[in-house]
Order: sequence, then structure tokens, then C-alpha cells
Amino acid sequence: MMRRLRDSLVLFATLLLFWVMLMGSLAADTLIVGVMASLVIALLFPDGLSFFTEFRATPRAFLAGFLYYGYFLKELVKSNLTLAAIVVSPSLPIDPGIVKVRTRLKSRMGRLMLANSITLTPGTLTVELEGEWLYVHWVRMESADIDAATARIVAGFEHYLEVMYG
Repeated sequence: MMRRLRDSLVLFATLLLFWVMLMGSLAADTLIVGVMASLVIALLFPDGLSFFTEFRATPRAFLAGFLYYGYFLKELVKSNLTLAAIVVSPSLPIDPGIVKVRTRLKSRMGRLMLANSITLTPGTLTVELEGEWLYVHWVRMESADIDAATARIVAGFEHYLEVMYG
């Protein structure tokens, strides 16, 4: 019961924070509408996920979060350059396919962050998340082998997310 209340409060606070950032105003009428909308959503979706749901608030987890975003930005730039090279190449060297990869992450939020990180990286798209399995569309499928694909696509993100979420 306490966890559900905490999750609802975290969801409410997250939604209200985004409302204030989007509106750019702390006027009373704006805050009242934001509080009401955030409260209704938090009450309708008590099991809703926010970034801090299941987050391990330890110094090691905060450091892993900082390093995770650095790693994500590096992978984002690298994959953008790779995809740009593919697009401008006259032979268009693509080998699309869907590969099945495995994750060691146990938390729902950790798996969601992993799936979103893969999807936000150009050239890959998480198609389905089912338990420990992710099905990823890969523009240039380097390997259909589960272990090799997992090492290539998942392992880097998972290293940090495991410390943050378990």
C-alpha cells in the first residue's frame, strides 16, 4: 500500500513538474489546472511509471545515471553517423531484420528505459518487449545470433541501467 502511494505521489510530482515547465508560468490559475490534471491522472493510473519509479537512490545509481546519459549520447552520435553513411552510399548497404535479444534487467522501468534507449538510437527500433526478451528491428543486422546481438545492442545500456534499476 505504501509503495502504491509513493508511486502515485512520484507520478503526480513528475506530471506537475512537466506541466510547469511546459506552461512556463507559476500563476495561480495555471498551477490549479496543473494540480487538478496531475491529480486526476495519478488517481486514474496508480501503477503508472515515471523515471524515478523503482530507481535505486544511491550515490552509485546517480553516478550510473550520469554515465548512462553520456554513453547514450555517444551511441546516438555514432549511430547517426553510421546511418548517414549508409544513406549517402550509392549501394545502400542495408541488411534489415528483426533480432531477438535478452536482457538481465528485472525492473519494469529498467526494461522500459532499455527499450526506449534502443528505439531512440537511429538504425534500431524495439518492436516488442516480452519478459526478458526484446525484439529489435535492425537496419544493418550484424548478427542473428542472440548472444552476439545482445552484446552489440543491449549490453552497453544494460550495464548502467542494472545499477540504476536492477
